[in-house]
Amino acid sequence: MKAQLLTMSTPDGPFTIIARDGAVLSSGWTAVPGELTGQIHADLLPAEFETVTGLGDISEAVEAFYAGDPEPAMGVPVLQKSGPFRSHAWDVLRTVAPGRPVTYTEYAELSGNAKAVRAAASACAFNAAALFVPCHRVIRTDGTLGGFRWGLAVKGSLLDREREVALATARP
Repeated sequence: MKAQLLTMSTPDGPFTIIARDGAVLSSGWTAVPGELTGQIHADLLPAEFETVTGLGDISEAVEAFYAGDPEPAMGVPVLQKSGPFRSHAWDVLRTVAPGRPVTYTEYAELSGNAKAVRAAASACAFNAAALFVPCHRVIRTDGTLGGFRWGLAVKGSLLDREREVALATARP
């Protein structure tokens, strides 16, 4: 299998996407593709990569996010593979509204098991498709950011950007 590889410039630094057949396999704020391939399930790992200059709807969704519209990223197909809870939890992340982060406890509840807070946190940690599966929208109960594979500065920037959009759309 051959996958496409694109690195885009964003206000939060380089953002690299590995995609196949119009679906994101892995993405994150790095210019080093090797930092993304380890998150791709072995059954989905491409044998070859082709560097491209655009990925159509996928790269347009990243541009829209940074232009103030986070919604298109939620419509981008994502291809990840794991067990039933984690796969479901990733789907649930895509329903968390921008500008309205949830706690790890709330995320576990939304995912169907209020006692599975560690499993919910693990779903965030093993999410390969950053931005498209918005694990940055999950925070600690005390309101602090918690962890983020791409650094707390990027997580804070993403949440600030989404908060501004939510405030702007809520104004009469």
